[in-house]
This record gives sequence, structure tokens and C-alpha cells, in this order.
Amino acid sequence: MQQVTQVFRPDPAPSRLKYRMERLMLTPLFRFALRVGLPFALGLGGASWYFSVEANRAAVMDALLGLQEQVQSRPEFAVSQMSIDGAGPGVTAAVREAMALQLPLSSFDLDLDALRARIGTLDAVKSVALRIRQGGVLQVDVVERVPVVLWRSGTGLEMLDDSGARVGPAASRTDRPDLPVIAGTGARDHVSEALALLTAAAPLEGRLRGLERIGERRWDVVLDRGQRILLPETDAVQALERAMAMDGAVDMLSRDIAAVDLRLAQRPTLRLSAMASQEYWRIKAMETGDQRQ
Repeated sequence: MQQVTQVFRPDPAPSRLKYRMERLMLTPLFRFALRVGLPFALGLGGASWYFSVEANRAAVMDALLGLQEQVQSRPEFAVSQMSIDGAGPGVTAAVREAMALQLPLSSFDLDLDALRARIGTLDAVKSVALRIRQGGVLQVDVVERVPVVLWRSGTGLEMLDDSGARVGPAASRTDRPDLPVIAGTGARDHVSEALALLTAAAPLEGRLRGLERIGERRWDVVLDRGQRILLPETDAVQALERAMAMDGAVDMLSRDIAAVDLRLAQRPTLRLSAMASQEYWRIKAMETGDQRQ
């Protein structure tokens, strides 16, 4: 009797676990989690464990600081010179003193905003710009305030620019004979008006001594020989121009007059000097026959 040999062939169908794994691998979210999320989680966990040790943290920080110092100390980042343009010798020295820099320095150690603010506190500096030029040069471009008047205050003479900002002190009037003088409380707040009045008073340039702010409300034009032109609170420039026209017509200010009062536009008043007033009343008395004069 012939013996039959039974041959067992493996089942080609996948197992249930393998089937499920293949189905999961077809899911985009699972593939992303397996390829990205799992390595990231492992790396984060390893880094967290490593930096949980104080010695490891200190070693990494020291290495980073050393690398930073090596980069910042390279010659191409060094600032070894400083150039200041737009300022006179006195302001240049003040700017250098205010900056107080010990060159050479790394450009990473320069706080340009802080330096700009420090220079801006100087009275004589209107604006400043800072930048680092090629070749390791710190370029400082300064715009100085230009003094236009001398202000005589309770503390002495001070130079002011056209906005009334302080430029610096003046030891005496002879230090800046080219600048007109203004005086009085609040005068520095009305420099633009004072300049307009000085322009209108140009015909009196040889006799003009300055302007005085009275009661923080109005101006007096001060001339030599103690003469004054009292201006109104409003339209002071127009009133002064009328006074200049009157002086040009009748040579008014060359007479023995102490003051020209223009505070009332409808009634300008001339105030005689003490000697002229006495002479006037003497003549008046002679005309009226009053011998007591």
C-alpha cells in the first residue's frame, strides 16, 4: 500500500498583529509621530536629564560664554578710534567726557542708545547720531545749538538758541558782544518774539541795549541814555514798527524823552525826562506869569 506524504505550506495571509501594524503605518498621523514625535521626545527627555545635573549646566554655559567671548574679541569687531564731527573744540571735549569710553572696545560692548542719551543731556548739543564705521571707528555726528541771544537771569548770563533752550553760560557781556541781551522773568520762553522785535528795532542798532520782559506779559525796548519804548502785550512788533516810523519822521528818540509808552494803541504817550519836565513847567510858568517857577 502506497504511503501518502502530506506537505504543509505556510499560510500567506499576515497575522492579525502584522495586519494592524501595516494599517497603522498607512496612517499619516502615526507615521509623523513615529518619524518626528518619537525622536523629538527621546531627544527632549535626554536633554532634560542631562541639564538636570548642575555640573552639566555649568559646563555648557561656560562653553557658550567662551565661544561668545572668542567671537566678540575678534579684531574685526574691535572699535579702536572715535571721530566727532560738527562740534567745536569745547563741545567735542564735553562729548568725549560724557561718553567716558576706554578704547579699544568690542562693538558688542557699546550701547549706542545709552551713549546717545548721555550726549543729549549736554546743553550745547541739539541732536546727535552715532554709528560704527568700517575700520573700527565710532562716528559721532553732532548738531550744536546756535546761540542767538544772551539772557540775563537772576543767576547771571546764559546763551539761548532760537527755541529758548540753554546753550551755555557766559561769564560776561564782553564774551559775546555779537549777541543781543534779553532780561526778565519768562524772557527765555518768548525768544522768537524777542528776535522779531530786535529785527524791527534794527534802525536803533547803535543805541539798542536789549529787551526786558515786564511782568511776564510784555516787552520794554531798552535804549541808551535810559530811554525805553514800552510795548503792549499783543501786536508788539507792529507797535514797535510804528514807533520806528515816528522816529524816522520827526527824530523822536533823539529828543529829551525818557520813555515812549505804546501800551495803548489809541493813545501813545511820550514821557519827558526829569530835566526836560522841569524846563517844560518853567516855560509854562513864564507863559502864564506864575513867578513862583
